[in-house]
Amino acid sequence: MIYSKYIKRIFDFLLALSLLIIVSPIIIIICIILSFVNKGNPFFIQRRPGKNNKVFRVIKFKTMTNEKDKNGELLPDNKRLTIAGRFVRKTSLDELPQLINVIKGDMSFIGPRPLLEEYLPLYNDFQKRRHEVSPGITGWAQINGRNTTLFSKRFEFDVWYVDNLSLFLDIKIAVKTICKVFSSEGNIPGQNVFDVDDVGFNKAIENDKKK
Repeated sequence: MIYSKYIKRIFDFLLALSLLIIVSPIIIIICIILSFVNKGNPFFIQRRPGKNNKVFRVIKFKTMTNEKDKNGELLPDNKRLTIAGRFVRKTSLDELPQLINVIKGDMSFIGPRPLLEEYLPLYNDFQKRRHEVSPGITGWAQINGRNTTLFSKRFEFDVWYVDNLSLFLDIKIAVKTICKVFSSEGNIPGQNVFDVDDVGFNKAIENDKKK
């Protein structure tokens, strides 16, 4: 399909570049605030699998500190999440650095959210199909329940998107995502619209593989 092979990438690049220029003052301000609050690097960088399982480094704003207990173990997430970090995450501003990933071609605006690299061996053949397209900042699963939906259902949404990818569908997802960002619909405290809750992931994958 012409849109999925050529036009989608052109749209992604031009829109991401334009947005990066427009929001650059906001990005600079957030960088300064988080550098102070986190006492260091304002960015969170992690390896994630993309299209055809090609691994890339996803970039987000770092919303938690590296505080540890007396045994040298990181404190629970809720104790490391700062007030500034909570605001940045709740408003989904922590996703802004991913515009760089879109410009580089690692990601698209719309597509299945990239999960952890360590989960790759756990997918069954059906679930692997989510990697037939570039991962996205938001996707079909994000506007259909997100963390209120079971993992097995989210994978169905991801593969459905792969099979039905079109300009109209991408526009629909983009519009509904914007509405969810402003309404916080389906949002879990401390997370943004795009976050993926990994709790119980391994168990969910193993159960799906047995079906």
